[in-house]
Amino acid sequence: MSTGTIIGIVIAVVVILVVIAVLVMMRRRRAHLREQFGPEYDRTVAEQPRREAERELAQREKRHAELDIKELTPTLRDRYSQHWALVQEQFVDRPSPSVEEADRLVTALMAERGYPTEDYDQQVADLSVGHAQTLEHYREAHEIKERNARTQVSTEELRAAMVHYRALFDDLLGPAEHHTNQR
Repeated sequence: MSTGTIIGIVIAVVVILVVIAVLVMMRRRRAHLREQFGPEYDRTVAEQPRREAERELAQREKRHAELDIKELTPTLRDRYSQHWALVQEQFVDRPSPSVEEADRLVTALMAERGYPTEDYDQQVADLSVGHAQTLEHYREAHEIKERNARTQVSTEELRAAMVHYRALFDDLLGPAEHHTNQR
């Protein structure tokens, strides 16, 4: 074989190895993002091309890593749990204001944990990194609250909003063994 042929074969092998390495890295990245974001991965990929969606999710991870997210002290956990219990009790007599208060309480809890709370869309993006499994609950609750502000919704829909807020609230509060949650 000539030197040119050998060089051509070596270059072809190197190119093939580089392509394989890139494909493996892309698969690992995709697997990581799917595991990290769960249902949020599928939702984001459904809304835009896969590469853009994965780039966005990676940017969310990077932003989240820069946030100072902290666990709650047992005292704060108890205080938030007690506040939630009061909001739930008030729902029977005042469903609409209770949903508004549940939204404020969840937002206060986010802020207490270190999440920025100025913009709903940014809240969703930030929460998607560490709370992807309950993020759809937050979306549903927020959508019901917003519809209720425009035109009154049924008490059953308000009850559903409370259940959705509760799912995110519990997730933000932390693992059950670390707090006593009055249900």
